[in-house]
Amino acid sequence: MAKSKVYTPEGVQDILFDECYLKKEIENKARQLFRSKGYREIETPSIEFYDVYSDRQKMLSQETMFKFCDKEGRILALRPDLTVPAVRAAASKLKEYKKPLTLFYVGNSFRYNGSGGGKQKEYTQAGIEIIGAEGSKADAEVIATAVNLLLEAGLENFQIDIGQVEFFKGLMADGGFSKDEAEDVRALIDNKDYIGLEKMIEDRMLSPELKKLILSMPSLFGSRDIIEKVESMNINDASRSALANLKEVLEILDDYGYGNYVSVDLGMLPGLDYYTGIIFRGFTHGIGFPVCSGGRYDNLAETFGDRAPATGFSLGINMLITAMRRQKTANIHCGKRYFISYEESERKTAFIKAQEYRKSGIEAAVDVKGFSLDEALDYGVKGDFSSVIYISRGGKINQFDLTAFTGGSK
Repeated sequence: MAKSKVYTPEGVQDILFDECYLKKEIENKARQLFRSKGYREIETPSIEFYDVYSDRQKMLSQETMFKFCDKEGRILALRPDLTVPAVRAAASKLKEYKKPLTLFYVGNSFRYNGSGGGKQKEYTQAGIEIIGAEGSKADAEVIATAVNLLLEAGLENFQIDIGQVEFFKGLMADGGFSKDEAEDVRALIDNKDYIGLEKMIEDRMLSPELKKLILSMPSLFGSRDIIEKVESMNINDASRSALANLKEVLEILDDYGYGNYVSVDLGMLPGLDYYTGIIFRGFTHGIGFPVCSGGRYDNLAETFGDRAPATGFSLGINMLITAMRRQKTANIHCGKRYFISYEESERKTAFIKAQEYRKSGIEAAVDVKGFSLDEALDYGVKGDFSSVIYISRGGKINQFDLTAFTGGSK
């Protein structure tokens, strides 16, 4: 038999039983949380015109996208993220709705070597977008929702690093850097490349204080004291305003009760053409990629014909599951699972009993093969059921606890 018939392509996978159960539970928790906060769900197509991304999203190079043509020869792409199509839909289909629009989504993205799923080419994201609201309150609401979701999912140890790209842009304006030069400096700082950064700016005519500040940016992360330290320096109004925004967001997060989950990182600079203010990433133990990320992107909606500030975040569910498994915090099989077998004369009784169990919140599978008691017990153990219910002649209910064999819930 050809291997292509039994194996999946590189970067995609079958998600089976326990992991699928956990994944769907996290998706459900995300939906419940977002709905409880007043967000409304949208679902965009898995296939978009390539132009949706090619001219409007500098964060994604064409090499990362799955591209193909329709029968008219137009270039299409599997969506590499969910923010851009969500904003496209809002700017076109929901343009007349009262702002701010508060949207959420749960769906799959497709990307070559996408960091949202580690090395996976297909992965699931859950996220929100607030379109039509500027300022610190909306920024803090997005970050607070990200923290809330990580806690609801069962992640115990994580940290949200928060930065502000306008602070960096102010420094670049002060130093007279061109757009291309600023992009080179940004990449060096974001990658914590101290040596490359020093070589980049050593010959530039900058004030000693500005040069020192730029060189220190890769290390400007940690407690909130960093903000006060930088505020004491001679920086322009744009950079100072960015720090004020960052401080206010942190203060609001304290009021949410989430201040202990956040830290400052002024050297976090994922992209200047896309983000326009607050940015953040969520990290946890056991994986080398963020489990969530987001920020403010006030210019994106305008590329679709609707001038509206926006902010949002997305969480990589596959990445989160990997982290939870490595930390041994993944909670699988929260409820009871019963396998119901019966003597032929008690078939109706078995069906009635199964309905009773299901109404009480117990998963109840009914024997469709006609197992004997011994066969039913063997199937129950191998199928990871917590109990076998065997209904013998006269309607007698016999319950066999299998948790000692399967490790399932009682």
